[in-house]
Amino acid sequence: MRARRHPIYNLTRLTRWEVLMSTWQLQEAKGKFSEVVKRALSEGPQGITVRGEPVAVLISRAEYARLTHPKPRFVEFMRRSPMAGLELDTGRHTGLTREIAL
Repeated sequence: MRARRHPIYNLTRLTRWEVLMSTWQLQEAKGKFSEVVKRALSEGPQGITVRGEPVAVLISRAEYARLTHPKPRFVEFMRRSPMAGLELDTGRHTGLTREIAL
């Protein structure tokens, strides 16, 4: 049986991926595990179903590292910015009204 393909969703961002994921029945995935792994490396995530219900996803180690790698904190992001160290005018107008050019 050939693997089915259907759209998947990136749950870490809650947005739709514009990618298709191959889906395998568990028994077929067990019998062709080497092929499933190769496809995870070359084509991306491979879905596994039991009785037609999605139960698991096999991804490459690189994809796993990308998904689980801690994101830099905002402060660290700002410190690494090319604009770090620039003087910014952070003053605010404190009056009730302000003049605008029309």
